[in-house]
Amino acid sequence: MISLLVFLFILGILIVVHELGHFMLARKVGVQVEKFSLGFGPKIVSKIVRDTEYDIRLIPLGGYVKLAGDNPEEYKGGRNEYLSKSPLQRALIIFFGPLFNYILGFLCFWLIFFTGYPMLTTKVGGLIDGLGAKAAGIQAGDKITGIEGKKVLFWEDIQKAVLAQKDKEVVGVSLLRGDKEYNIEVRLEQRQLEDPIGGKRRVALLGIAPFMDEVVRVRHGIAESFVLSAGKIYEMTVLTYKALFKMATGATSMRESLTGPLGIFYITSKAASIGLIAVLHLIAVISVSLGLFNLLPLPLLDGGHIFLLAVEKFRGRPLSPKSEQAITKIGLAMIIMLAAFVTYNDLMRFFGDKIASFFNR
Repeated sequence: MISLLVFLFILGILIVVHELGHFMLARKVGVQVEKFSLGFGPKIVSKIVRDTEYDIRLIPLGGYVKLAGDNPEEYKGGRNEYLSKSPLQRALIIFFGPLFNYILGFLCFWLIFFTGYPMLTTKVGGLIDGLGAKAAGIQAGDKITGIEGKKVLFWEDIQKAVLAQKDKEVVGVSLLRGDKEYNIEVRLEQRQLEDPIGGKRRVALLGIAPFMDEVVRVRHGIAESFVLSAGKIYEMTVLTYKALFKMATGATSMRESLTGPLGIFYITSKAASIGLIAVLHLIAVISVSLGLFNLLPLPLLDGGHIFLLAVEKFRGRPLSPKSEQAITKIGLAMIIMLAAFVTYNDLMRFFGDKIASFFNR
């Protein structure tokens, strides 16, 4: 039950923030917002404030902002109508939805860095047979203090320092065992591993595993947290678009790369059991991903609408209603097929064992 509530809370935040971006820019450029709706289906509650109806509906899997005169059938030529605005103003109204998701992700990461997050220490929890660390005499319980003379404070520092030495066959490792310090040389093992977006890269391995029970909380100042959050957002942006490009070219499998509401619910249940920082991190990742995905120039997505407005600006006139209807139908068919694929994929990936055991009773 708690997992469901956390899932609905996260989903609600993402939807409200996205629609709030559209809402605020519409108001800013003088477009009347007729309705701000959270969810679909029958209304649960509804309230009218300043000519805008705000409502919550039964199915919490989306939301929308209804603007005055946002389609040719309703457009009357009023200055407060969507279609009366320039292509640039309409594009900004659409763009600010994904932008607000992007900003939400940034703020969540900023909060995580400022309030503190758990990090593994450099204590060795185990050794991998056949790799250099064990042969060099490193023992479980040792605390790594440096790699090639560079000080390391957390396990992540060890990983980055070793990665930077991947072209070397041997690296110098400084460690603390009890009260004694040791400097030893460890042979690196070169391996080809799959990265988060399905590509192959060569990495160097020491052959040590972290001590999972020793964790410290790391905090940064408000200015440093701002910079770290910006760096995290940039890293995610590059990684997301690289992954989308690889999926589009067939270099990686969509089956392994995409997830939908069922998958998010499963991940949310895990994050909720870990704590608030994990939930904040999940909100940040999903929000940034949602913003970036929405900007793709595909029909029905915000990026698709922006693309059509760019075409209108270039042509000097909008596409014909017949052309727009055809594009909308194609987009709707694509979204339905993608939703069906993602839902089936989530069922098999996260709940396949339970489904199989149910039918094998």
